[in-house]
Amino acid sequence: MNYLYSRSIDTPLGRMVVQGSETHIQSLKFDNTVENLMGDKHPDWLEACDLQIAQYFSAQRQVFDLPIDPQGSAFQQRVWQALLDVRFGDFASYQQLAHAIGNAQAVRAVASANANNPIWLIIPCHRIIGSDLALRGYAGGVVRKAKLLALEGAIISCDNINRVNEKTKLVVK
Repeated sequence: MNYLYSRSIDTPLGRMVVQGSETHIQSLKFDNTVENLMGDKHPDWLEACDLQIAQYFSAQRQVFDLPIDPQGSAFQQRVWQALLDVRFGDFASYQQLAHAIGNAQAVRAVASANANNPIWLIIPCHRIIGSDLALRGYAGGVVRKAKLLALEGAIISCDNINRVNEKTKLVVK
């Protein structure tokens, strides 16, 4: 997809690239390959996005208040909307997410929609884990997923967070 605006944001977990229209964020992902593509004009959401991402990583923000417009199918939109209900410090399984959208049999489709979430962090796909509490996958890398969950207060069953894998589990308090 071609975005009107694109900007990289350095975070403690690597560079994120935020892209979108003049009025809405349409993509936010960890990506070290994209550079700033903004000219003299900046989108309406730019300053708020920079501020809120910095606040999130410095433990000063738990909920994002940014205009988003993720592009996807009606099913994906339902899954992404349900992801927004998984609050900071919480997590859910793919099965729970399938139940939340009213289709308990759609676990694999939910997992696929979760993997195709275009607006990471703001739509918190990193908060979805296996029913057995295993981290499972994350497009930004499972180590980054573990670090995001740890930032939000989760306890990871690994003595070195840089060595986690998809089978590493969360510890329920």
